[in-house]
Amino acid sequence: MAACSVLSIQAAQPASGVNGHFYRLFAPLTFYHSVANRQFSVLNDGCDSLTQAIDRVLLNVYLTRPDLVKNTETKLQEAGTIRDDVNVPIVQHVELVEQVDPTPAEVEVEPVQQLMVKKPKFWTMKGDGSLQFMQNYVSENWYKGGESNYSALGRLTLEANYDNKSRWKWDNKLELKLGFQTSKSDSLHKFKTNEDLIRYTGKVGLQATKRWYYTMQLIAYTQFLEGLKSNDRRVYSNFLSPLNLNVGLGMDYKLEALKKRLTGTVNISPLAVNYRYVERSWFEKKKADDPKTWSWFPSRYGIEAGKHHLLDLGSQLTANLEWKINDNVTWKSRLYAFTSYKRTEVEWENTFALRVSKFISANLFLYPRFDDAGRRDEGLGFFQFKEYSSLGFSYSF
Repeated sequence: MAACSVLSIQAAQPASGVNGHFYRLFAPLTFYHSVANRQFSVLNDGCDSLTQAIDRVLLNVYLTRPDLVKNTETKLQEAGTIRDDVNVPIVQHVELVEQVDPTPAEVEVEPVQQLMVKKPKFWTMKGDGSLQFMQNYVSENWYKGGESNYSALGRLTLEANYDNKSRWKWDNKLELKLGFQTSKSDSLHKFKTNEDLIRYTGKVGLQATKRWYYTMQLIAYTQFLEGLKSNDRRVYSNFLSPLNLNVGLGMDYKLEALKKRLTGTVNISPLAVNYRYVERSWFEKKKADDPKTWSWFPSRYGIEAGKHHLLDLGSQLTANLEWKINDNVTWKSRLYAFTSYKRTEVEWENTFALRVSKFISANLFLYPRFDDAGRRDEGLGFFQFKEYSSLGFSYSF
């Protein structure tokens, strides 16, 4: 019984392999009866000096402070060892399948030899054109009178717009219109123009908010050919007669409404300059074989007789809207208003397009105008009005 025994010490020895002799000094204080047995034994039990030293420390505590002893070696042995689970064998449950899916072959990725980076697309181009015809036949004995005539109208609109997707934009729009008509009652002219326009609109804008831009706008317009009236030798307009230039500084608003079916821009220019040039002001061909011979008539286009220029400072408003009423009907509207606070000029162009098929459409054009710089009409005053309807080919790109 007095033999050196470390059974209880080995049972509490940690799994890390640290010497278990010192465990008795730092574990909760326990009364080991083997310590007392070895002290009263007359035989040499063969214990090493370290075990004997630890026994003497424990025996000193047992004799001087028995109140600190909480457990006994017998109770620890009855409780069992701490790491009984390490003796339980670990069994793995493996499920085997009849056939293993083949491992997909890895795709060999070739190294990139050349990397292509596309530049952002800042420019957008678009356009549309049409060629419209109209024929009207009236017999000589028609009870309401009238005369037969033919007319044709060609129209081309080109747009090139720049937007750097940040703050700057630059819009460019060129409109060309030229139409002719015949009239049997006109003994002086075989053909006359019924529509004649060359107009460029350019806007440079710096974004202020989501829809507002600080803008400088330029509008320049004239016509291709002579403007004539039936059985009248006077030429009312010609190329560069008049030529109108309008420059305005202000704000431009980008409009989107009705689920983006109504789109366009509205420009407000509190500061605007209107310049008008007339090479020949309302002249008359005196001789058919001498078209350069002409004489001055009273003022026209607000320019005094004998002068070629007109310069006005004022304010202007322009609006360009497009409303897709449905899949077949579209309304395009342009409003232009300028005032020098001495004279006022307002133009409102409206085009209703009915698409019959992909390449055929019918158009109705309504154009009221107000200009108090011209001659006053006895019936309409300073108001003017123009209207036509046509059917023909149309194409957008």
